[in-house]
Amino acid sequence: MNYGRKTPSTYRSNHSVYSHTTGRSSTNLHSIKSRSMRSVRVPWYQRPILKNNQYIDIQKNSMLIGIFAIFLALFTIGTAIFDIYCLAMAAPGSTHYGYYIISYEFVYVGNKFVRNMLIVFALFSLILGIVILFTSILLVIALRKEYERKILPWLNTFAVFTIWRSLALIFFAIVNDLIFAYNIIMVLLWSVALVVCIYGWCVVYSLFLELTNLTKLEDLAHLRMGTMASLHASAANSLAGSRPTTPHSTVSTMPVG
Repeated sequence: MNYGRKTPSTYRSNHSVYSHTTGRSSTNLHSIKSRSMRSVRVPWYQRPILKNNQYIDIQKNSMLIGIFAIFLALFTIGTAIFDIYCLAMAAPGSTHYGYYIISYEFVYVGNKFVRNMLIVFALFSLILGIVILFTSILLVIALRKEYERKILPWLNTFAVFTIWRSLALIFFAIVNDLIFAYNIIMVLLWSVALVVCIYGWCVVYSLFLELTNLTKLEDLAHLRMGTMASLHASAANSLAGSRPTTPHSTVSTMPVG
């Protein structure tokens, strides 16, 4: 079975707003899905976390989350570069000028190991931000064309990114002085961003499960149709082979004496 091809969405028995052409009936797929889900027990990790209701539209929210992830990746890259620059400029024992442009009083200059951990968090955030930027662009393309297999890279990398940034936020909030405006703003912005990240991952994961289940049901329907067609063909061939043939009558001519 090919789980990577285009699959139409069946939310509210309408065609997908992102699909341009589709020849399959979403109503039939929805009825097949309802009958199959009643007869098959789905594991808990394969059940959608969120479902469509009057407040949530999974498809539109997934597209919005994809766009949000692109801007979040750009923000992460920018702040990570700035943090690495500030930590390098404010290294203990370094001499530099230009305090009239920026003051490095908000930068941590205490324990060497803590400072190195801040650099590590910033460096890996920079790398993950670049990865999220590419996977988010791929996610937007996959959502427009409904290729559920191409959603997987974003789900995996964004989960790692969210966990990493959560640890970085906790560490950043503990070791840095929250009397400076930059530190306070970063803690508040990342607190809100991580809440949106968790919600967004749940939305996209729910859409991914819906598309994957529809693809499986469609493959099962095609398999049943192919089996029935082959059975009808074999039955027709057997009837044609067992049909009795009428023998030709032979007429003997007697000589007239």
